[in-house]
Amino acid sequence: MFEYMTAQETAELWGISVRRVQRLCKENRIEGILNVNRVWLIPKDTQKPVDARRKENKKGSL
Repeated sequence: MFEYMTAQETAELWGISVRRVQRLCKENRIEGILNVNRVWLIPKDTQKPVDARRKENKKGSL
């Protein structure tokens, strides 16, 4: 049986805002999510996706 967290719990665990977690869910950037009655459920063992807005992982970045 899978165990799930809410967007609020996920935001606290990952150190980001609830709104950011909701956007990641809406953009399907998190594996295994469920949307039940407008509540996002995220599997507990899911890793935080890489932030595509940052250039840290690109070559030549300062």
